[in-house]
Amino acid sequence: MSTVEANVRPDYDVELQKIADYVLDFTIESSEALDTARHCLMDTLGCGLLALRFPECTKHLGPLVEGTVVPNGARVPGTSFRLDPVKAAWDIGAIIRWLDYNDTWLAAEWGHPSDNLGGILAIADHLSQKRLAQGDSQLTMREVLEAMIMAHEIQGILALDNSFNRVGLDHVVLVKVASTAVVAKLMGADREQLLSALSHAWVDGQSLRTYRHAPNAGSRKSWAAGDATSRAVRLADIAMRGEMGIPGVLSAPQWGFYDILFSHTNRDLALKPEAERKFTFQREFGTYVMENILFKISFPAEFHAQTACEAAVTLHPEVRTRLEEIDRIVLSTHDSAIRIISKEGALANPADRDHCLQYMIAVPLIFGSLTAEHYEDEFHEANPLIDELRGKMEVVEDEGYSRDYYDPEKRSIANAIQVFFKDGSATEKVEVQYPVGHRRRRDEGIPLLVDKFRRNLATRFPAGRCEQILALCEEQARLESTPVNRFVDLFVI
Repeated sequence: MSTVEANVRPDYDVELQKIADYVLDFTIESSEALDTARHCLMDTLGCGLLALRFPECTKHLGPLVEGTVVPNGARVPGTSFRLDPVKAAWDIGAIIRWLDYNDTWLAAEWGHPSDNLGGILAIADHLSQKRLAQGDSQLTMREVLEAMIMAHEIQGILALDNSFNRVGLDHVVLVKVASTAVVAKLMGADREQLLSALSHAWVDGQSLRTYRHAPNAGSRKSWAAGDATSRAVRLADIAMRGEMGIPGVLSAPQWGFYDILFSHTNRDLALKPEAERKFTFQREFGTYVMENILFKISFPAEFHAQTACEAAVTLHPEVRTRLEEIDRIVLSTHDSAIRIISKEGALANPADRDHCLQYMIAVPLIFGSLTAEHYEDEFHEANPLIDELRGKMEVVEDEGYSRDYYDPEKRSIANAIQVFFKDGSATEKVEVQYPVGHRRRRDEGIPLLVDKFRRNLATRFPAGRCEQILALCEEQARLESTPVNRFVDLFVI
């Protein structure tokens, strides 16, 4: 009996074809998606500017060879760097994600779709400058907004039903895939080139989640998405040079993504027939994700803790004079928060603290607020009461909260806190179902988001420049028609 397999090259996996056809053929007509993308652009760039205040972030930025300036190079907002698009994507992606303050998507998989802006803005700025130098028409910010919408959609739809964290993979794999698709389109890819680029994104080595979880949580989680979107730019460039793709990258028996990385260690998938051990799509690609994206407006905190932080701020006036009298603090939450950010024991660094549910509750209970500076070593060491309160916390799952978290019609991120005192008295149980950045609270949230953007701009630019940027960003039609390179000019030091 022959053991030689037939060497018949397959068609591209249907999942890759769905992504490619969406990127190449779908027309974005949703005014809500475009308007939300504009606010997402503002918020994302503002988060990046704020991160430039932190040396642990800025030490990673700039050319690999000091002093290098690239002709028509992509600019990194808030700096004077002009880099090749691959390194620029890394830098932009890193500053966006550094403070864990940009947008969020929660489903079977989690993530931050605005991470994709690193690759999008880097390649769009480079191409716009290059076209200007050649006398061709430049890319406009409308094309950037459309690329953002599509990247959000690809990452978010893949995340709805498919849990990469349960097989130990980090969600930045979806940043790499989504960025690859939209960057390749911006570069002018045809269908074959785009499919090739996508296949290389999936066949790449994928990041483990080790650096997001105790006891190994660390600062790599702040630049992992920048690394992913940078890799996407590189892979798109490789495909544009004619590199052949890997059509069966997902489905190939023994050697494909599904068999190697997505089923063997996934207990749920392992129980399914082999034919079903693949991605499922809850809905078709459109504009759903951008329209329903979650903004981090109030707190630079992992999103599953946003409503807990709000509840803690609400309780602060009642407990601030009784902190030494606290007997226990009961937090009712959902299963994802418990799995990702509930921690006991010592916290080693700022990245460890901003992924600790108990820490993110203790600080606002004591101080009435939570800022990026509250995660720093100096602040933590100066306030031992934080860890004392952490030790008094009981974290319990509310099954109703968990159900509503996964319900596509609700997608709540609920938390509730009640404080009990040594004399037997207690506060009311303060429950917050939806954070201020949720679609259900858009009318309340958008003015706060604009204020957040204004404050972040002021950390880097003089008042006149801030007002110029705000005026442009607050006019949808004007922003959409602005050439990308002229928009980025406003953010250059």
